[in-house]
Amino acid sequence: MDFSLILEQVNVVFVDVLDNASIKVTPTTTAKDIEEWDSLNHIQLIVAIEKHFKLRFKTSEINSWKNVGEMCEAIEKKLNS
Repeated sequence: MDFSLILEQVNVVFVDVLDNASIKVTPTTTAKDIEEWDSLNHIQLIVAIEKHFKLRFKTSEINSWKNVGEMCEAIEKKLNS
């Protein structure tokens, strides 16, 4: 699966979890850019992304992400390995 398709699917998860149809994530999107993305929703987003893509992340991986792009890169790496 390529990066752009992963980003599209991650956006669907964000819209669903944060219950905001106007959300449009980009590779540079951070929690500061989305009002609903707080610490509780961050956990819900990670769980939903893991379920959606059928994979698991270590806490150290999650903590290293600086933006949605790095999250998508980690998903891409796991899916293609």
